[in-house]
Amino acid sequence: MLKQVQQLKLQQKLSPQQIQIVKLLELPTLQFEQRVKKELEENPLLEEQDEYTNKDEQQNEEQDENPAENEEFSIDDYIEDEDEMPSYRLRANNYSSDDKYEDIPFSRGESFHEHLERQLGLRIQLSEEERKIAEFIVGNIDEDGYLRRELDAIVDDLVFAANVDVDIKTLERLLLVVQDFDPPGVGARNLQECLALQLKKIKDRTDEQDKALQIITNYFDLFTKKNYQKLIKKLEVSRDELRDIVEEITRLNPKPGSAYSQSSTQGAAYITPDFIIEMHDGELKMSLNARNVPELRVSEQYKDVLRGSKKDGKAKKDAAVFVKQKINAAKWFVDAVRQRQQTLISVMNAIMIRQEKFFIDGDEKMLKPMILKDIAEDTDLDISTISRVSNSKYVQTHFGVFPLKYFFSESMMTESGEEVSTREIKRILQDCVDGEDKRKPLTDEKLAEILQEKSYLIARRTVAKYRENLGIPIARLRKEL
Repeated sequence: MLKQVQQLKLQQKLSPQQIQIVKLLELPTLQFEQRVKKELEENPLLEEQDEYTNKDEQQNEEQDENPAENEEFSIDDYIEDEDEMPSYRLRANNYSSDDKYEDIPFSRGESFHEHLERQLGLRIQLSEEERKIAEFIVGNIDEDGYLRRELDAIVDDLVFAANVDVDIKTLERLLLVVQDFDPPGVGARNLQECLALQLKKIKDRTDEQDKALQIITNYFDLFTKKNYQKLIKKLEVSRDELRDIVEEITRLNPKPGSAYSQSSTQGAAYITPDFIIEMHDGELKMSLNARNVPELRVSEQYKDVLRGSKKDGKAKKDAAVFVKQKINAAKWFVDAVRQRQQTLISVMNAIMIRQEKFFIDGDEKMLKPMILKDIAEDTDLDISTISRVSNSKYVQTHFGVFPLKYFFSESMMTESGEEVSTREIKRILQDCVDGEDKRKPLTDEKLAEILQEKSYLIARRTVAKYRENLGIPIARLRKEL
């Protein structure tokens, strides 16, 4: 049964201005500079404030002091029936619907797949159909240089996608063609095959390299588990000889395509700090890095645009609507930029005050436990705002550049009841691993005992979590000859 129901409910929504502020707050310095330049290009009523615009401001202030001249102009005179005009026509969307900002393009070299396709073009002995199959194989190779897809699945894909019927033997033969490409190891289906391909491509192999190929081919499982005693017996070599053989294996590249993947993104590898903290007369001074961001203001040229418009009613109204849209957009953007600057300065000041000892000495031991909630309470801002500010932002100090996330860490109590940062515990954990005997690496249980001896009450599973956060493998994988 259908019926109409009237319901009253509260719903919270962000206004376009709030959304704009949030999006600007998330941007690091470089992207923010690009966003400002884009807005200056798109909105003719937004302009940079320099010495010339300052003179214009003085003239405008003088005109404001003379009301008789000011009465001659009013934008409302150009919009006769503003009440009848929909409000959306007086607004301008100065950001895309999906809120994505395009990066400035940069020149790059040949990509990994372009490099493989170019080599395929040099294989003139391949038929047209074989070339088509080989191109399909190249297209399935990932950025690391591996062919992760099963050959049976590729056979089915060729039938349905390219209308090419091929058997497994032909596909394996063409895969060998691709595996002969540069860099060595490309087209491998697993790590074992990748390392073996690289060793096989060496023309004049040494005895160590021959033994290394023998390990990869026949004793790969023992090698990955670092069972060196069994390898010594199998190969009938000494410990020193095995060490040289293992060194030959460690020189190989487990991801042959990674060099090309990194080169294609190296243009974005530079870090521009968002904040600068310096010492002046024994005191810390913080400043916002806005060297390439101009001061913005709403242009007064819209008056000339309206005065120069045609005298008929429709053209005059269209010009007024356009100016009204751009004025609103310019004002919103200027206000959003100012609020962004105030928020960034407020958050960074709160972080600098809490971590003052670290910013003076640069000693990691001086870092205090600090979470997003602490800064939110200090600044009277929401935790989500603190998270947006700390994400992808960097601060420059006299002893290095650090991401803002570096200063946030959880706390842990010592035996004496003192509250310390978990970052300090991780540093001690890293020092223990760096100084261990690699022939008998420390287990998680032993690391927990060492930390407890230093008055850090920490469980083995917590040690395992911190070890994984530091990117340290388990004891068995840290073992060396």
